[in-house]
Amino acid sequence: MYAERASRLAGAVVWTNTPTGAGGRAVLPDGCMDLLWSEGRLLVAGPDTRPYAPEGPERSWAGVRFFPGTAPALLGVPAHELRDRRVELADLWPAARVRRLCDRIEAATDPATALEDVALDAAARVAAPDPLLRRLVQRLDEGRPVSEAAAELGIAARTLHRRSLNAFGYGPKTLARILRLQRALTLARSGVAYAETAVRAGYADQAHLAREVRELAGMPLGELLGGG
Repeated sequence: MYAERASRLAGAVVWTNTPTGAGGRAVLPDGCMDLLWSEGRLLVAGPDTRPYAPEGPERSWAGVRFFPGTAPALLGVPAHELRDRRVELADLWPAARVRRLCDRIEAATDPATALEDVALDAAARVAAPDPLLRRLVQRLDEGRPVSEAAAELGIAARTLHRRSLNAFGYGPKTLARILRLQRALTLARSGVAYAETAVRAGYADQAHLAREVRELAGMPLGELLGGG
């Protein structure tokens, strides 16, 4: 069973997922990166460009999902190096430090809150997230074209692409597609008809929506919603 709440870290979400016996669902691209805890291990989920299917038997997870573009500074690694990957935190941070963190979470009454404390401690060690990148995410999530958002923020195209790779793991056009997908899924899950979902989310038509969902989510929209 999946549950989430707003984090004490601005823009982040704390979530838990416990086995239900129904089989694990694919994780869809959402523009975010996650710090993960499961069975004594600390991992990082990099930014996805395709659905990620968990391997092996179901197990309990706790996670902190960071607002797009904010995790790389906390982790000390550019997002593009983690694109479509799950890696051990000890591959990014000193192993001794990670062992201490694992012991701390293992001993906690609520591992999710202890994991959130790890994220808060990491955030306190680095500079605040770049507000320009946050504004970029907000504008793209409003459906603005990349060129329009870049011009409004005063960023040259090459500079924007380079900064996007470091912050999001891919270019701004891919980020815009992923954010649009998430808008469409929110609308469709709320009962909005597919044709209207396409228009309101920013697709050319329902066929365009169908192609994008299949490419980014790996299955037709009806099957995706039916599995949810």
